[in-house]
Amino acid sequence: MRTNIAAFIAGGSLLLFLPAVPGYWGWICATTIIISLLGVYLNRSSIRYRNASSVLIAICCCTLGFAWNADYAQGRLNNILPIEYEGKDLVLEGRVNALPQSSPSGAKFSFEVDQAFLGKGLIESFPTQIYLSWQPAWRNPQDVPEVIPGQRWELKVKIKRPYGSLNPHTFDFERWSFHQDFGASGSVRSGKLILEKDIAFTEFALAMEYQRWKLRQKIQRLLPKDARYGGVIAALVMGDQNSIDQDDWRVFNATGIGHLISISGLHVTMLAGFGAMLATFLWRRSTLPLWVPVGKVAAAVGFLIAFIYAWLAGFQIPAQRTMYMVGVVAFALWSGRNPRSFDIWWWALFFVLVIDPMAPYTPGFWLSFGAVAAILYAMQDSDGLLGLPTGRELEVHWKDRMIQALREACRVQTVVTIALLPLTLYWFYQASIVSPLANAIAIPVVSYIVTPLAIAGALLPDFFGKWLLIPAHATMDYLAIMLTWMANWKWSIAWSSQPAWWAIALSIIGIIIAIRPGSIQESWISRVAGLVLCVTLFIEPLTNHHLAKGEFRATVLDIGQGTAVLIETKTKRLLYDTGPIQGKDNAGQRIILPYLRGRGIHHIDRMVISHSDSDHIGGAATLLKEMSFDSMMGSLPSTNPLLANLEDRKIPAIPCRFGQQWSWDGVDFQIWHPHENTVFEDQHPRKPNEVSCVLEVRNQVTSFWLTGDVEKQGEAEITERLTPTALNHLKDKNLIFMAPHHGSKTSSSQELLTALSPDEAFAQNGYRNRYGHPHPTVTARYQSMNIPFYQTPTTGAQVWKFPAKSERKQDELLFWRQDSRRLWHREPS
Repeated sequence: MRTNIAAFIAGGSLLLFLPAVPGYWGWICATTIIISLLGVYLNRSSIRYRNASSVLIAICCCTLGFAWNADYAQGRLNNILPIEYEGKDLVLEGRVNALPQSSPSGAKFSFEVDQAFLGKGLIESFPTQIYLSWQPAWRNPQDVPEVIPGQRWELKVKIKRPYGSLNPHTFDFERWSFHQDFGASGSVRSGKLILEKDIAFTEFALAMEYQRWKLRQKIQRLLPKDARYGGVIAALVMGDQNSIDQDDWRVFNATGIGHLISISGLHVTMLAGFGAMLATFLWRRSTLPLWVPVGKVAAAVGFLIAFIYAWLAGFQIPAQRTMYMVGVVAFALWSGRNPRSFDIWWWALFFVLVIDPMAPYTPGFWLSFGAVAAILYAMQDSDGLLGLPTGRELEVHWKDRMIQALREACRVQTVVTIALLPLTLYWFYQASIVSPLANAIAIPVVSYIVTPLAIAGALLPDFFGKWLLIPAHATMDYLAIMLTWMANWKWSIAWSSQPAWWAIALSIIGIIIAIRPGSIQESWISRVAGLVLCVTLFIEPLTNHHLAKGEFRATVLDIGQGTAVLIETKTKRLLYDTGPIQGKDNAGQRIILPYLRGRGIHHIDRMVISHSDSDHIGGAATLLKEMSFDSMMGSLPSTNPLLANLEDRKIPAIPCRFGQQWSWDGVDFQIWHPHENTVFEDQHPRKPNEVSCVLEVRNQVTSFWLTGDVEKQGEAEITERLTPTALNHLKDKNLIFMAPHHGSKTSSSQELLTALSPDEAFAQNGYRNRYGHPHPTVTARYQSMNIPFYQTPTTGAQVWKFPAKSERKQDELLFWRQDSRRLWHREPS
């Protein structure tokens, strides 16, 4: 059975590595299955062909897995919004079908569409489910009504196909939308409530979402308004992590206890065990065991509670995995079977992937199943206690039992920490050094104090619930103080980069050796050798290979409507601008920091801020908290808060001036704008765009221009500075030009383009941005001059690598959207 389950999973996984769903996959799969089953039928009576029959069954299971996932993917691709409805004002009728994300800045929610209208015409082909954001006008939260699961609305919306910035090592909104089956996303302009509650009796999933909303409201109502960890309490009760502050997540991740701040398998098991124990107690009070044995009733009740709680917790993968494992055990008990531990694990894995084929793209899948697999493998010799068979533990003195239990708990924690190291580095690029100590304290506190109090407080009537939720929050508050103290230790985190595949493979071999069952004392040398193999995880991947002297690399991040470009030489790094900020969300936290950490970059030699607009300076404060910088150069007024921030951190801030030059590793940097006498003050008659810091990066072969938001007046000044000597120096170089101001019509003047005569150009702009950048006249201007014009909404992140000498290979250019295209990304037709 394990082989067939593995074959089914392998067949389904094959599709995830293909660039698109193959044509005629249904006929191919059906033919393969029929041939396999026919072969099994013909060989069924012959013992000599039994192995051949097993292989054919495995092929059949593999094909079924492929067909299942292909149907899943095709259904989602068919649900994507037709491109002709993008940006149009539509009227939708439908209902909220999931727990919304609510905050002072508005609400985000899933919307099930029943009817869609363009003007007065009914749209025949429209996505059945979309993702909407309802933000208040002028940031007044009262303008957005309470959005509740089950409500039926008529909404005026403007939507677009699922689209998100695409960069290495960052969150992929398009993949997430595909996973959640959202065919479009957009914003609500206005809405009219049609029905307060529209949930049919048979709609279990929607009814559970409504109950989750009621639980969240209850927790918020019973806890004090200033309860900092109310979001943590909600996460422990119902899996809703949206209200947890980013600073708190930093502490939880730094101490390695992030897995506890959710509905973990331990919590589901604890509730299921409590329900089974209560059922056992009640069932034994009468003659009922004569009809159905106590053990079967306890198993059934335990599974029922695990099932309900998993749905109440948002059906997260750790909760799913535990629920299925409890279900397999219950089924085995009712059918008189005695499954092995790994059989239970395999069946749970099978059920998760059948229901959610894209689960492997989530960290929770790997961390949950990886931890359980490691425990089952490493603790195979721990069924007995002090050498006694299971069931005779009470013959041992209680002190010895306590010592043995503590020893086993320590071993389990060590096994999980070691086993999850490759996964932790792959997904989060860090390993918590203090994790074993933090978990030793946090696991019992969260699992046996905070979580039971929180769940009981959320489920009991308000009078009792309040006096349980308050101590649960207080306990979490005191625990967080200790965790914050540990997270601030300088050595608490080991930062790395996303490890290479060969390092992961070697480390897995080492982990298998290090955590294998058996006596540690008798095999400690080989176990240490296994741990040494894990050191390869911290070796810089070959994709991060160092540049030679004179070479440089430019990474133009897909940042939306903003700017952020990383320049790298052999030993130095420069970050030009830090992207936009919108409310609490900024590109530094969302894109730049994950990208740098995924690359293993923890130090920037110089930050250059072109000017003070929020779409260029938005991520700077976040980056200063998390990264080290040697200096900053920019065009900022003296009152800008960033300068005070830099002063507090003792980082030199240098005004940007024409004529400034420096050289790193054979690569030259030159400032072309603003004028050397420019005074950067808020009252300056020229708007910030016109004093943008314009930087040229050049080597013997290439000239790479970063222009900020400079407009026609500034471009005219730059044109005047391009003396015949300067132009003659640029003439022999391949010139790459950033379209100023994201390609606005007030920039990219004909005079500057004629003077520089770029070979190629690029623009960083938002997809379907409200400014219309780049302007059609500017795009036409580049086209008329035969200048290739690359835009980040189309290319994703752009990685340019420039050789040091002309006789070497040509410039390398990678477009992340095209080079990492997957089956859920469909180009507009």
